[in-house]
Amino acid sequence: MTLESFDPTAVRYPATNFVQGTVLAGDADSYEILRPSDGKLARVEQCASVELVDRAIQSARLAFRKSGWAQRAPRERARVFAKWASLVVEHASELAQLESVVSPRLYSDAHMWDINNAAELIRFSAEAADKLEGQTLATAADALSMVVREPYGVVAGITPFNAPMALAVTKVAPALIAGNACVIKPSEFTPYSLVRIAQLGHQAGLPEGLFNVVSGSGGSTGSALIKHPDVDYVSFTGSTTAGARVMADAALAGVKPVSLELGGKSPHLVFDDAGDIDTLAEMIVGSCTRNAGQVCFTGSRLVVHKSLADRLIERMRAIMVDIRHGPTWDVTSRMGPIMSEAQGRRIEDILARATDAGTRVLTGGRRAETPFGGVYFEPTILLAATSDSPAVREEFFGPVLTVQTFSEDDEGISLAGHPMFGLAAGIHTKSLERALRAARSISAGSVWINHYGPVPDYNSPFFSPHKQSGLGQEGGMPGVQKYLKSKAIRLKHGFFA
Repeated sequence: MTLESFDPTAVRYPATNFVQGTVLAGDADSYEILRPSDGKLARVEQCASVELVDRAIQSARLAFRKSGWAQRAPRERARVFAKWASLVVEHASELAQLESVVSPRLYSDAHMWDINNAAELIRFSAEAADKLEGQTLATAADALSMVVREPYGVVAGITPFNAPMALAVTKVAPALIAGNACVIKPSEFTPYSLVRIAQLGHQAGLPEGLFNVVSGSGGSTGSALIKHPDVDYVSFTGSTTAGARVMADAALAGVKPVSLELGGKSPHLVFDDAGDIDTLAEMIVGSCTRNAGQVCFTGSRLVVHKSLADRLIERMRAIMVDIRHGPTWDVTSRMGPIMSEAQGRRIEDILARATDAGTRVLTGGRRAETPFGGVYFEPTILLAATSDSPAVREEFFGPVLTVQTFSEDDEGISLAGHPMFGLAAGIHTKSLERALRAARSISAGSVWINHYGPVPDYNSPFFSPHKQSGLGQEGGMPGVQKYLKSKAIRLKHGFFA
C-alpha cells in the first residue's frame, strides 16, 4: 500500500475521555491542543475533573469486581485480545492520523511502526495469558504449599506525548491480560489515538469499564488519579522530575507499588574496531534524530575512539545535512517538529549553558528555518570539553548528539557511564570480549551490541532502567508479571471431609 499525505484540517477528533464504555468530554479547566507541525489550534479541550477521575476509577473497580474478566479462562481473554489487535490494524490510517497530527510522530512512522507495535504488543500479551504461572513448593508430605499470582485490581497509567499510542499500549495490554482493570491518563496534548484504542478494545469484547481513559494536566488530573485510594498500582512513563512527583503522590496516598520508565542520556560506545563507518554513521544519526530526538532511549551521546572520531563525525554531518524537516502529515518529511515552544526553549537553554562551559558546536545548534510554523530544530553535533558539561549530563529531548573521545578501553567505558541516567547503551565493536566487558561495566538496563534500539521480539524487556532512569520493567514477560502480586497458600492435610 502506498501511503499518502493527509490534510490535518480533515481529521475528526473524538472526545478526550473514555469512561465505562462511553466517550466523554472533559468537565474542568479548558486548554488548547496545538498541532506541533504548524503551531495551529487543533481543538480546545477541558481537563477531566477530580469527579470524572473518581468516576473512571469506580468504573474500573466495579469492572474488576463484577465483570468476571480476571476469572475467565486465559485463552478466552486471549481471544478478545486477538480481535482487538485485528481492529487496531484495520483502523491503521485513522489511528496514525490521530497520533501524528497532535504529536511529533511522523505519519509514516506511526503508520508503519506504531500501529504494528501496538497490535503486536496486544498479541504478545494474549500469548502470555496462559503462561502466568505460580509455584508449588517443597514441604512436608502431609501439606501442600504453593504461590499463586493475582491481579492487583485497578492499575493507573500515565504516559507522555512523544509516542502516545505505543507507550500506552505497553502498559494497558499487559495489565489487562493479567486480569486488572485500567485507568490511563495520556498527555493532555495527545489524547485522541488512545481514546480510539480504548473504543476498539471495548468493541473487541473488553467488559464495560475495564479500560478507561481520562485526559488532563499532570498537576490536576494526574495527581487525582495517583492519589486515589482505589488505585492499586501506578505505572508512569515520563521525565525523571515528573517521576519523582509521581512517587511522592503515591506515597502520600498510602503504600502502593509504582513502576517508572523515565529519562535517559544513552551512549554509543564506539571502539576502534567498530567496522563500517557509513553503516555506523547512519545508525547513530538515526538514533539521535528519530522523532526529532524526542525518545527516552535516544542515543544522545557518542563516546568514540580518537582514531575514528574525525571520519565518523564528518560522515554524520553529511547525513544530517540531507535530513528533510517537514510536517508530520507529509509523507516526504524525514524529521518532524519539536513538541512545543517550551521544549524548544529548553533545548536552547541547555545548549547555551553548554557552550558557555566550553562545548563546541560542530554542526546545527539552532532552530531550522522552515515555512511550516511550529518549532523545528537542526540535527546537532556537539564536542564536549568535559564530562561536567550540561551537554553530557542533561537530557535535551531533541536531535542533539554530544561527542566525547577516548584512547584506552577503560577510559571509553568510564565515559559511557552516566552519573544520573541508566536507561540504555549501544556498544560497537568486532571483539566479543570487549563487547561483553563493556556491557557488564555500563550501568544501563538495556545494552545493544552492534545495533541500537529495541527490536520487535516482544519476549524480552524493552527497558529495565537503572539509576534515576526508573524502576521496574517495560515489555516482555516481566512487563506482564509486574501487574500480578504473589500470595503464599499452605494447607494441612487431614482436616477435610
